[in-house]
Amino acid sequence: MKKTTKLTLQFIPFNEIEGLSSGERVHKLLKIVLADKIVVLQGKLRAEEEVRLIEDTMAMIGHVKGFKGVELAVLAPKRQSSMILTGLKSNIARALVGDRESITVIGPASIVKDIKKDPSKLELALKR
Repeated sequence: MKKTTKLTLQFIPFNEIEGLSSGERVHKLLKIVLADKIVVLQGKLRAEEEVRLIEDTMAMIGHVKGFKGVELAVLAPKRQSSMILTGLKSNIARALVGDRESITVIGPASIVKDIKKDPSKLELALKR
């Protein structure tokens, strides 16, 4: 009899994290990943939040049983530099409400073997 493995994806809408501090965002995401779930986040983390996520992850390896780290990838729409005014409006909107056009995928390295991305798609290779 073949053992079935359950895979859980948890979608986090941007409005669920926008009011949180950087530390709270990272903590919330790590808590989900530690429960062996793959996070699909609307939007993307700030650069300093990604750094903190990686630092916190590295600190946990060897201290949390079975935790082997995370795999992370961001899929962002390609920006076209057609008109300066349009680009400026887009940048102002992103600064005010956050980058909601991107998708971030974060998964435990014990489940996600690799994440490959190209401009229009993400491919998750999972461990068996």
